Amino acid sequence: MTRPRATFAMSSGSLVPQFFRPDLLDELRRHADVDTRLVLTELDSDAARRTLAATEILLAGWGAPVLTRADDAPRLRAVVYAGGVAATCLEDPRGLAARGVRAANARAANAVPVAEFALAMILLSNKAVYRAERMYRERRALFDRATELTDTGNHRCTVGIVGASTIGRALIRLLRPFDLDVVVYSPELTPALAAELGVRAAGLDEVMAAGDVVSLHQPLTPETTGQIDARRLALMRDGATLLNTARGAVVDHEALLAELRSGRIRAVLDVTEPQPLPPGSPFFALPNVVLTPHVAGSMGGELHRIGESVVAEVARFGAGEPFAHPERLDEA
Repeated sequence: MTRPRATFAMSSGSLVPQFFRPDLLDELRRHADVDTRLVLTELDSDAARRTLAATEILLAGWGAPVLTRADDAPRLRAVVYAGGVAATCLEDPRGLAARGVRAANARAANAVPVAEFALAMILLSNKAVYRAERMYRERRALFDRATELTDTGNHRCTVGIVGASTIGRALIRLLRPFDLDVVVYSPELTPALAAELGVRAAGLDEVMAAGDVVSLHQPLTPETTGQIDARRLALMRDGATLLNTARGAVVDHEALLAELRSGRIRAVLDVTEPQPLPPGSPFFALPNVVLTPHVAGSMGGELHRIGESVVAEVARFGAGEPFAHPERLDEA
């Protein structure tokens, strides 16, 4: 069987070795005719157009140039994206879908480290680890945990999850071994899906009020922008933690700042609005906030999981099989 012609398109050639170990590149070459040293960072030059004209599979990644002229890729049959949404590098995804172009993404692969990060933050927050660390650092002596760190621990705590997204569902699976009650709000969460996931479905207000930790996993849309507003933050129980690994803009940051300044709740923020926060942001000085610089997603060796997903999808395409993680370009 003739191997399909594939081409990399990313913001930088340095991304390819970050995603693909040498053995993955060898495996990729077994399934596709690809020059692993060639990465298109722009599509407007004559050289790029000549490459696109022969390309059957576009292996796109973070910061990929947008394919604005579909006619420049007349042989294109598939887009495999080393990231969350293949349509981000296509100006007319529906037009390409009508032409028979298929797409796959590595959203499920990238969901794994985010879910792992969220799990770790939930367990550590309920255990009051960050408060204990600050107290120990400041006092440089042991203290009475029974009187100074009350209502801590994970046994029978409630985790509220907003958004049964790919990441939200991955987190739910990771939470199963623990003695935690999980309550979820998501517009697409039917009773059947809730039963399948082993969680209790509830309205957003109830989830905000019930969680010892409320973990955000909704997409950023016009409907979810500012969704976690002053009213909903006020519903959170005293001492609860808001965990955001979704998008900064789903939270009203002024309202969150007011609640945090009161000392009533806590927050773990891997994403903010804006991102990054300005150096003078008051969030940096608050003792009840853990700020991380958008590190929940794939980093270092975790990127190889994305590379493995891409290679596996190319192998399926070459074998005439459906993608394991397809993306509907006609719905983009």
